[in-house]
Formats: sequence, C-alpha cells, structure tokens
Amino acid sequence: MAQYCTSCQKTPPEVTLKHCAKCSVTLYCSRDCQKADWTAHKKVCGRDGGTASGSPSGPDVPMANTIFSPSKGLDRPIIEPFTRLDNGTWLHDRSEKDVYRFLIDSYRLRVEDNYNLEGEADVDSLYGGASNGLNGFKRFLRLAGSRRGLLPPWWNAGKQRECEEFGMDASQFQDLRCAVEKSDIIENYGDSRFPMQLRMLAEAVYRCGPGGQDGTAMRKAMVAMEQGTAGSGSPVTSMVTINSLTGNTATMHSVGRNQ
Repeated sequence: MAQYCTSCQKTPPEVTLKHCAKCSVTLYCSRDCQKADWTAHKKVCGRDGGTASGSPSGPDVPMANTIFSPSKGLDRPIIEPFTRLDNGTWLHDRSEKDVYRFLIDSYRLRVEDNYNLEGEADVDSLYGGASNGLNGFKRFLRLAGSRRGLLPPWWNAGKQRECEEFGMDASQFQDLRCAVEKSDIIENYGDSRFPMQLRMLAEAVYRCGPGGQDGTAMRKAMVAMEQGTAGSGSPVTSMVTINSLTGNTATMHSVGRNQ
C-alpha cells in the first residue's frame, strides 16, 4: 500500500515521511503538517501504537496487538474504527480514494437496507429503475457536507466532483451502476464487521439507521470492546440493532462483570 502524508497527501520521493512519535502509525512529511492535523489526530493518537519513549517494535512496525480494519481493499486501514466513528473522525486521516470508497459504499449499502427493510426506493435509484445511483449519491454527499466535522478537512466542491466521478468508474468495485449487498462488502474488504462501520457512517449522515433505528447503543458497545472496557462497568443489555444479514431487528445481549 502506498504511503503518504496524512495531512497534505504527498508521497515519496516528493517528501520524506516520518511516523508520529506517540502512536508510531500516522505519517507526516513535516512538523507543519503534523500541527495542521493535530486537532483530528489527537482524538485517536497513542491508543494502540508506540510512545515517544519508544516501543521495542520500533517506529515502522505496529504493535503486536494492533488490529487494522478492514484487512484489504484500501490504501490504508486504521485501528479502532468504532472509536473513530463515535468521535466523528472515521473519515479523517484517510487517503482521498479511501474516503471516496467509504462514502460510495456507505450510500449503496444504505439504499439496499432501505429497500429490504422498508420497501422504499427513490425513483432515480437503481431500485427505482434508474441506470445508476449517481443522483441519489449526490444528495447523500450534500447531506454529509452539512454534518459539521464529518468529512475530512480537505473536502471541497472539487473533491466532491472527484468522488462522484470515482463512483461512475466501471473498473472500480464502487460502481454506482451496481447494487451492493452485505456479502459483497465483506468479500471486497475482508472484514465481517465492515458493513456495520459503513452503516454507522450512513447513520451519521442521515441521523438515523434503516427503519428509524438508533445504533448508538451498538456503537458504544463496539467502542467498549475496542477500549477493553466491556464488562468493566454496567452491563450493556438488550441493544436493538438491524440484523446484518436479513435487515430484521435483532437483540444482542452483552454480559457485564456482575452477570
């Protein structure tokens, strides 16, 4: 996977990249770029990577217990994705193409969920008989742009046009001429939990899940698992979510410390 500066997106040999000394994961080409990205990066920095005092694995080798998500299909995966969904930085510190991929697939999966769960389809969508989902995706992007801080700092009208064009590239998995199902997402990205991440992104855009469901409890539970705090406090009980296979509501029980 190509390496690039998290802030300015420049790649070697144009620039020389160095890891953040605290997390030993995020790359920057200069102190100025690191400072420019700090507001977003400080929310996730140092949780799973090394520290400035040094990790025995060294700055170029992730910690042994670091789990990147998803395992394929991206320029660069990340750690603790649900934590970043919870604090609104899931689309930050990404390559431009990865952001385009996520927005397109989040939209496509949401359209699929709405059709399966609610039987609803916009007339200009694939499910309404249109040849592609571009018009609906443009509405999705406009709405995403109205959610403060959701899109990365470099996003602008030009990047939106690039994203739309990326979605109309028939050579890409993220082809807006094609519908997508959960199984397609898992196969492309190699991560059984990635459809959940895309659905949570769509929920951040629409402010509700498919069928009006609220995924907050599920998101908080996944964050607790990432942070190692699940079961250390009050039990998480009866969290209603959308069943990832059928679209039906399902109840998940998490056992707390005192159960």
